[in-house]
Parts: sequence; C-alpha cells; structure tokens
Amino acid sequence: MTDDTLTAGPERARPGDVRLCLTGDVMSGRGIDQVLRHPGDPTIHEPWVRSSCDYVELAEQRSGPIPRGAHPDYVWGHALDVLDERQPDAFVVNLETAVTDRGTPSRDKGIHYRMHPANSELLTAAGVDVAVLANNHVLDWSVPGLEQTLDVLHDVGIPTVGAGRNIHEAWQPAVTSTASGATVLVIAAGTPSSGIPPGWAAREDRSGVAFLRDLSDNTIARIATMITASAGPDDVVVMSLHWGRNWGYEILPQHRHFAHELIDRAGVHVVHGHSSHHPLGIEVHHGHPILYGCGDVVTDYEGIHGHERYRSELGALYMVDLDATRTVRQLELVPTKMERFRLNRPSSDDVRWLAATLAREGAPLGTTVTTRDNATIAVHW
Repeated sequence: MTDDTLTAGPERARPGDVRLCLTGDVMSGRGIDQVLRHPGDPTIHEPWVRSSCDYVELAEQRSGPIPRGAHPDYVWGHALDVLDERQPDAFVVNLETAVTDRGTPSRDKGIHYRMHPANSELLTAAGVDVAVLANNHVLDWSVPGLEQTLDVLHDVGIPTVGAGRNIHEAWQPAVTSTASGATVLVIAAGTPSSGIPPGWAAREDRSGVAFLRDLSDNTIARIATMITASAGPDDVVVMSLHWGRNWGYEILPQHRHFAHELIDRAGVHVVHGHSSHHPLGIEVHHGHPILYGCGDVVTDYEGIHGHERYRSELGALYMVDLDATRTVRQLELVPTKMERFRLNRPSSDDVRWLAATLAREGAPLGTTVTTRDNATIAVHW
C-alpha cells in the first residue's frame, strides 16, 4: 500500500468549508526529547526511574533500535504524509509537556515531562497552528518552566492557549486564520478529573492554567460570554478540554451534559477532548462533533506494561470538515501507530481493531464507523 491511497479519502473541502486536524496528547518530553537533536538533561524525579534515557531503552527492548539525534520528521513519520495530503486549515494539538531547561520539579506531581527548548522544532516541523497547554504536565517544572514554555512557543510562532502568566492570558483564545479567510478560535481549559492540581490554576497575580473548578451552568454562562465577546458570526469556535481519567472508556454523564451545553448555549462548534491515553467514543450533537478523548499521539510509553488491552500505541489524526454554517460535513480519523518513537502507518488489523472499538463505544452516543482502504475510519451519525 502506497501513500497514494490517502487520495482516496473524503472529498476536498468546498468553498466556505474549514478543515481542522485535531489530536490528543503530544507528550514530547522525557524519552522523546532524548532521541531528538537537542536532548535536555535526562534527570527525572520519579519513584522508580531516574533518567529519561530509561524510557528509550524500554522502548528499544520492545520494538528495536531507535536513532539518536533524530530529525523532527523522524518522530512524525506517517503523520507528515497525512498532513501534506489533507492540508488542514488548522492543526491543533494538546502539548502535554513543558518546553524548558529551567525550573524545579513540581511538588504536586510524581511524574515530570520536559522537552529542551531547541526541540521546539518538532512542533514547527509538523506545522502546528495551536498548542493547547491546559493539561496536567505543563507546570511539571513549576512556574519558571511554564513561563519559558510560553516564551519558546511564541518565539517560534506557535500560538498557545489554556495557560498564561495570569488568568486573563490563560483564558485568552488562540486565533488562527485560514487560507480561505475564515478564523478559528480555540479556547482551552482543564478539570481536576484529569489530574491538574487545583493549585495550578492561573490567578490575577500568578501564572498557571485555565482551570475549570466545576462544570456548572454558571461555568457555561461564563464561557458563553467569553465566546460572544471574542468570536465573529462566521468564526469557528473550538473548545479544547483536558478532562477525565487516563484509562477506561466510560464517559461521565456530567461530561456529556457539559459538552452538549457548550454547543447549545455557549456557541461552540467542536469539542476537543483529551487526557485519555486511548481514543474514546465520538458523538455528534446537533451537527457538532464531540471528541470526548482523542488518545495519545506522540508518547514514550512504548515499553511500559500494564494497560496493553487499550492499545495506547494506536492514535489518530482527527480530520473535521465544517461547512459554511459551521456544522460538521464529514469526520474521519487517520490512525497512527507509535513504534520505535515514530508515528507509523498501522496495519490493516490495527485499523480494524480501532474501528471496532470506536463502533462499540460510539453506539450509545449515536455514531457508527466504517473503514476506507483499511487505512482510515469514517464516522457516521
């Protein structure tokens, strides 16, 4: 099977359409950082592991040799072919690591991710348009680490959202313009259920993350007010949420209600959820997609044991096409497989396994799936 099979995907965006590419967790710190061109200090402060290099060795024991000093293109692998073929108007990722060589390990956490600032080229190489920082690893190296992360990403031209030097900056939408002239606004926030310590919440006088202490009607009203003040009538509004557990397929009723209210009351067009280490069921509510959990994309989990039944090495690029009314016209996943710290094209069996899982989990949410050429997964509602 050649890369030419990608051209058999869904029809191209029409005038007025906007194509988004959304992913779950890009965990490019720790072991991934060590195989890139500018590895940082490998010292980490975990209960059982003291060096990020140990995660590289674990992955090699499972899958084979991994190059050192790798070009950023190596890690993205198959994903770069997909992005080049699909040409999304906006590529939005959840960047779940600090980009820093400063700071001290957060006392609130037992696991600390960081990527050397020079390895920010990993993100620019893939053309990332927005980096979501509302997650439970961006402050792993405390406030100095977060503030350097903001500086580094802004210096290389990547807008950030969901964290900032104060509460206003943390909640400020990221704005990106498309080639067609449309504007995409991304708002991001995290919840306690994802493991974000409440003390990480941004304040008037402190850097931190946009933190949702609850999913109440008052919270919906505040978000609705923010969107009304920020978004124009033709803009695309994406709400990116770091919520829920790392493992397991259950979607909490309060999460589903909150997602519905974001669409019905706050004017959100796409709900982009992450935190789960594997893809969750998908819903389309009143013409708007809810991606409850997009799973991991780039991680160093390859040699870690304990949750094999979830197949967390299988991720996806979520291609969302919205029409001129900003309702979803087509929704397709292009699966990826993390192997030797590289995103590879998964096998036909892998694609079928992921499709069967999404069909099972999507059924209670009103969605079904089909596979195309054993390479992509189309969602139907």
